[in-house]
Amino acid sequence: MIARYTRPAMGRIWSDENRFRTWLTVEVAATETLAAAGVVPKQAAKAIRERAGFTLERIHEIEAEVRHDVIAFTTAVAEMVGPHARWFHYGLTSNDVVDTAQALLIGQASARIAADLRKLSQVLKRRAWEFKRTPMVGRTHGMHAEPITFGLKLANWYSEIERNRERFARAAEDMRVGKFSGAVGTFAHLSPELEEKICARLGLKAAPISSQVIQRDRHAYYLATLAVIASTLDKIATEIRHLQRSEVREAEESFSENQKGSSAMPHKRNPVTAEQISGLARIVRSNAQAGFENVALWHERDISHSSVERVILPDSTILTDYLLEKTSNLVDTLIVYPKRMAANLEGSGGLVYSGQVLLDLVEHGMTREEAYRRVQAHAMRAWREGGNFRELVLRDRSITERVPRRQIERAFDLTRQLRNVDRIFARVFPDQVRTSKPRRKR
Repeated sequence: MIARYTRPAMGRIWSDENRFRTWLTVEVAATETLAAAGVVPKQAAKAIRERAGFTLERIHEIEAEVRHDVIAFTTAVAEMVGPHARWFHYGLTSNDVVDTAQALLIGQASARIAADLRKLSQVLKRRAWEFKRTPMVGRTHGMHAEPITFGLKLANWYSEIERNRERFARAAEDMRVGKFSGAVGTFAHLSPELEEKICARLGLKAAPISSQVIQRDRHAYYLATLAVIASTLDKIATEIRHLQRSEVREAEESFSENQKGSSAMPHKRNPVTAEQISGLARIVRSNAQAGFENVALWHERDISHSSVERVILPDSTILTDYLLEKTSNLVDTLIVYPKRMAANLEGSGGLVYSGQVLLDLVEHGMTREEAYRRVQAHAMRAWREGGNFRELVLRDRSITERVPRRQIERAFDLTRQLRNVDRIFARVFPDQVRTSKPRRKR
């Protein structure tokens, strides 16, 4: 596991202590259910419930000899239980315990990730409303396009995180299954009814059908969902990295008083958190590929998935937890420069309004091809010479003789361009509808 990035609570979920403790929870639930059904003596179930325990040292000592972690676990527990231990693990195969316990561990991890997603959603929502009317230039291909607001950018991220919350809830629920169907899934020693009762005792659903293992399409879907979440966080971080570039400088990470950006250049304020988020997101995505490879196992089960999952499930959940926390803090403390946004928006001399001038010419009878040619000619001149696009348009009699000057001037009206911001926000935040107008820089 990536111990350096382990947040204590999430890290403990995947510790050996918690893993074996969860195995014991499954074993005790199975024994008590079987005792209630008359399969296991009630005295044995009572003894197992009261005496069952283990030490990691003893499990590891036995495992070094038998080279089988479940046998090492059951042997260590049996030593503490005493004579009644012959009913411990009764009727079960290894993966009845391992896969069912893994569902419980993933449930613990999922609860934390769900809380992280909720926190990030709240941060994005708050900051979206904060900058709802803060105008900036929208960019496509990295180039100036048309005006937007910074709040719209944040609202877009919020909407995506909300979709991720829905996806993750489905994926986590899909993993909330256990199985006690035996070595090849035929219930040779227990029954489907007993499986359902044991699972219910553990707060799980019984898999409708299984082999010796729960089918790994569920795990692949879960890991893929984590990869999508990580990709969204990468998207947010990448955008912030672009906005922090020296040439743009519209927003930047919080930079503490004693923080250093470079060993050689004291002036540097690097987007290190955003870069870390982008980098670690790649690991979560790559783990999803390993999850896909685990779907195809030989016949009713082989062990090729087991070693992989010991890495990718802890790492992916730990990293997603970590990345969500880092992203929440990044957005929460993000420094925004509205004046710089306004300066960049106006720096092209009105080029970002060329689309409306084109439409106005078409509206007044000019063919689209001719209108495009005329508007582009002025745009390219302003681009090459650093001139003012708006003034070039207003000096072109072929345009002013067709379109009233007042209408041309309105084409460069920021308020007009952003007139639907309220309606977009009403769609994204239907429970928090507010009426406001985009702020126009004076």
